[in-house]
Amino acid sequence: MEQPRTRHPQPGPRHGVPAPLPPQAARGRVRTPRQPPQGGQSPQARQIPPVRQAPPVRQPRPVRQRRAGPDRPARTPAPVRRPASSPVQAIRRPPNPRLTGLGCGLFCAAVMLVLALLDRLLFGASQLVYGVLFLPVCVLTAFWVRRGDLVSAPVVVPIAFMLGLLPLAEGDGLGARLMALFTALATQAGWLYGGTLLTGSIVTVRKLRLMAQRATAARVRPPAGA
Repeated sequence: MEQPRTRHPQPGPRHGVPAPLPPQAARGRVRTPRQPPQGGQSPQARQIPPVRQAPPVRQPRPVRQRRAGPDRPARTPAPVRRPASSPVQAIRRPPNPRLTGLGCGLFCAAVMLVLALLDRLLFGASQLVYGVLFLPVCVLTAFWVRRGDLVSAPVVVPIAFMLGLLPLAEGDGLGARLMALFTALATQAGWLYGGTLLTGSIVTVRKLRLMAQRATAARVRPPAGA
């Protein structure tokens, strides 16, 4: 049997494939740069995404302080809230009511009637104790009357003293009670005059202080045309 012959590949140029140039010719050959494909960008440029620049950091603007002008009123600061007073402070603080002329008369008359009843119940209708208790009532009346009714305090004090003597005047009938009342007013006139004088003195001092404060305020206050 005949065996097929195998041909060994021989070195040489192949049909359709250009033969490689010698090194001398390759050195002198000018390489033409490859033109990028249609589209204007090479494939490498398409693959690399463009670098995005970070936005510029904005610096905060300085706050301008507004100045108060004639057209723009100045801002008043917020009122400071004071802490509420505790019950202990409210108890320690002395009362400071302001009574009108009518309220002053009712207060003084009611207190003197209560003191007269207590005097008759505890001390057997002692007119001396009643006269002594009349003085602090006069002081409170003079201090607690308001500024506009200072004149009424010395007027209501003697009336309250006389009303307080009614429970202390003893007698069988109306005439006897009236006689006991006038007798008590005559014998206790010192306490009556002393309490009225004390009330008038306190009221006078308060009136003078009020007039001095008004005069000082009128001097400090600028005139209306300025």
